[in-house]
Amino acid sequence: MISVEEAREKILSCVSPLPVETRPILDCLGQVLAEDVYSSINIPPLDNAAMDGYAVRVEDTLGASDRAPKLLKVIGEVPAGQVSHLMVTDGSAIRIMTGAPVPRGAEAVVQFEHTDEMTQKAVGNIERQLSQVAVFREAIQGMNIRAAGEDVRVGQLVLEKGRTLRPAEVGVLASLGSAAVNVIRRPVVAILSTGDELVRVGEPLPPGKIYDSNTYSVATLVRRYGGIPKVLGIARDNIEALEQKIAESLEADMLITSAGVSMGDYDVVKDVLAAHGQISFWTVCMKPGKPLAFGLLRSPDGLRQIPHLGLPGNPVSSMITFEQFARPAILKMLGKTRLDKPTIEAILDDPLESRDGRRFFARAILTKREGHYHARLTGPQGSGILTSMAAANGLVVLPEDVRQAKPGDVVQVQMLDWPEEVDPPSARIN
Repeated sequence: MISVEEAREKILSCVSPLPVETRPILDCLGQVLAEDVYSSINIPPLDNAAMDGYAVRVEDTLGASDRAPKLLKVIGEVPAGQVSHLMVTDGSAIRIMTGAPVPRGAEAVVQFEHTDEMTQKAVGNIERQLSQVAVFREAIQGMNIRAAGEDVRVGQLVLEKGRTLRPAEVGVLASLGSAAVNVIRRPVVAILSTGDELVRVGEPLPPGKIYDSNTYSVATLVRRYGGIPKVLGIARDNIEALEQKIAESLEADMLITSAGVSMGDYDVVKDVLAAHGQISFWTVCMKPGKPLAFGLLRSPDGLRQIPHLGLPGNPVSSMITFEQFARPAILKMLGKTRLDKPTIEAILDDPLESRDGRRFFARAILTKREGHYHARLTGPQGSGILTSMAAANGLVVLPEDVRQAKPGDVVQVQMLDWPEEVDPPSARIN
């Protein structure tokens, strides 16, 4: 029996970041930049107004107050998206909208609230508004002005190679005028369930059969972590069916199967997989998810090797082993370097036992009470109880050398949902 770390290390040693592709920025969310991005422009390109107001000279507002306003002649207006050719001179002001370039001669922008514009509008004196404005506050140099290049300057390194593109990074790329960018390609992951007992979703359920849930949980996990799922369906427990499905997977970047990897399963699954490459069958020191297969399949042209990960058939075991082994492999293929699940410390609310010396991943719901995180088990922990995963947002990890944990003990919780569904913890994050 090998450790979780040893199994993960063996798997990760066989995968590498995928080739680079050029993609529209709107399609790149979650992908990793394959190049440094430099700016060819200033952002903003010109000094512009940070507030709706009046562009003025500082000297013309000195001493301005509610009791002693300064009256300035309004010589024009500049809306956002236009450039004024007028110049602010002694005793004058130009009405300006947020984002509009600051006219020549202006040193500050006095916002509308610090002028009598609102009063003039209230009494309907539009003509007087257009000719002059009363300023009630002294301006200071640069007030309410965003300087050219304040955000980004020409030639600046804006986004580094290796950065994961979030909505903010996509917005930055758009602000630079980049319609497309070079990123690490998403892995295509073929997904295959095996077993004569499985029935496709949507079909009648005969006696003795079960619906194929693993295809859907695994496919959505692949998508959640940035891969592209290629659903192959169900392979029956015979050589011909399995050979056909395996052949369909060999154009993918990775194959994930479920079932057919434990000691009691039909040898046909092991034999067919081994015929297409080198497959190792392991028992991993974890619960649930003890049986695991991993190997490399040969592509039809013999030029590529496709990593194959064989997950257990029980639905909870399948999902937990995916989180421990398939998820970091997919992230590495995407070019990411942070492969660990976020883990926090929490106070255990329920007793937990593990009597066989394996690392126990117990499904739990994490909540925060009185400034501390608490982990409550979702109920029975059998590997066939898929609703225990649906109820959980984390996995309490009980180490191999710990046989039991009592209520009140501090435990490590591997987060399944992070960070949107759980408040940022005050506890340590790994």
